[in-house]
Amino acid sequence: MKTASLFAVAGLAALAATPAMAKVMTPAQYVVTAGASDLYERQSSQLVLETTANPKVKEFATMMLSAHAQSTADVKAAAMKSSVKVAPPMLMPAQAKMIAQLRGASGMARDTAYIAQQRAAHDQALGVQKDYAMGGTAPALKMTAAKIVPVVEHHIMMLKGM
Repeated sequence: MKTASLFAVAGLAALAATPAMAKVMTPAQYVVTAGASDLYERQSSQLVLETTANPKVKEFATMMLSAHAQSTADVKAAAMKSSVKVAPPMLMPAQAKMIAQLRGASGMARDTAYIAQQRAAHDQALGVQKDYAMGGTAPALKMTAAKIVPVVEHHIMMLKGM
């Protein structure tokens, strides 16, 4: 259990080290950030699905694969409408570190680390989506961010019950 706590704390610290959004992102920055967030969600969820025996974790991770594939498609379509180049998503350093932590854990320790990481990642994603929905400069991307906000809020509510 101590190992799981260490993984969770390390993941949260890495995510917290990501600079806060002091100003609204450019459309290109938003697309890169949203893409990285979705990629992290899909990779971490696929990883935990390989080993979890917890039905709640399994259900949540399965939902993450579907929901984040959809948000990736939505952001990509909005970026195209906004003439924003969409490169293949890449993990941010903190996200890559969290994936490595999950790979290094197993069993209940992996599940515990995954849940802790998901809470932090969704809190950050909610901030990014809300900020862009409120102050973004590309209308199609703003509408997409606004559409994603309630989905992320739903995920956060689910995580509170885990």
